[in-house]
Amino acid sequence: MITADQALQKLMEGNQRFVAYQMKGQELCDLPTRQALLKGQSPYAIILCCSDSRVPPEIIFDQGMGEIFVVRVAGNIADPVVLGSIEYAAEHLGTPLMMVLGHSKCGAVTAAVGAEGEAEGNVGTILETIFPAVDLAKNELKGKGKEAIIEAATDHNVNLVCQALVAQSGIIKHLADAGKLKIVGAEYDLEDGKVRLFQDR
Repeated sequence: MITADQALQKLMEGNQRFVAYQMKGQELCDLPTRQALLKGQSPYAIILCCSDSRVPPEIIFDQGMGEIFVVRVAGNIADPVVLGSIEYAAEHLGTPLMMVLGHSKCGAVTAAVGAEGEAEGNVGTILETIFPAVDLAKNELKGKGKEAIIEAATDHNVNLVCQALVAQSGIIKHLADAGKLKIVGAEYDLEDGKVRLFQDR
């Protein structure tokens, strides 16, 4: 198993290949790779990201099968089911790196910014989880336009999710405190295809 820093470097190098149209991750999707993975998996990174169809982690990081453990949910939020999935990869598979990946023009964040009053239904549950990030953005950018608030709320949401991972999971906190799991936040830009790192723990 590689270190967390090496894992992060692999992800970012893969993103650079994606941006430069020099992808090679598909080479690790062949029959020998699939057969080797029948014996088990040892992904070097966990990525919690949005369900948005424009943000497929395996593609934007140019990774093959068995390399990253992906958890996807609208708004890249952390509920108990998501936390359990992350705990499994971090504790049982020994994955050293955890990335929370937001993205520009996120529909869930945009909806949360534009919501008036209580959000309804199951989608409302997602928006309610994002509301604290929206409140931070609105207080920080009073008088600014909606686009600026959405951008700031996206960053705040990633930061709050990173904090929630350790606040709501004793397993993740223990692994992070012991130096066995590095947690980083990042944002993917839909326009240029680049991933920007902006937090680590």
